[in-house]
Amino acid sequence: MRLARIAMLLTALFVTLTLAAQFANRPLVSGPITPNRDLFPANANAKADIKAALAQASKQQKRVLLEFGGLWCYDCHVLDHAFHSTEIEPLLDSNYVVVHVDVGKYDKNLDLAKQYDVPLDKGVPALAVLDKKGKLLFSQKNGEFEGARRMTVEDVTAFLNKWKPGK
Repeated sequence: MRLARIAMLLTALFVTLTLAAQFANRPLVSGPITPNRDLFPANANAKADIKAALAQASKQQKRVLLEFGGLWCYDCHVLDHAFHSTEIEPLLDSNYVVVHVDVGKYDKNLDLAKQYDVPLDKGVPALAVLDKKGKLLFSQKNGEFEGARRMTVEDVTAFLNKWKPGK
């Protein structure tokens, strides 16, 4: 009787872990998404937005996540969609203040991309992480998020966990 209970508990644990692993490794999207037309507002002032985000991050002990991209960029919308998913949003909201930096058609905010060492020629979305004082902690160099549609939930959560404050 005791062996049967142990076997049943081990089976339940195995099934739970297997389902959790499959859930975490699922693609960020499983079909077409509706673009967010407000993702990169045309009248946004990225420098002012970053300044406000740094003030908020300082008060809340968070990091600032800069996402460089454009409305035309499908992978930017995929990443935004993922950022609002039930698996990623709590991690993002509790550790980061996100600023969307519009690069237009690679003709806007190029000075900010250069300042934060983000090589836009590798594609967008392109991310940079700042500490609450504005110090650059990370900038992607190889277009790591450019193929967001091929990324998994685990890829994004691993990145966010790596750069969240308190590490």
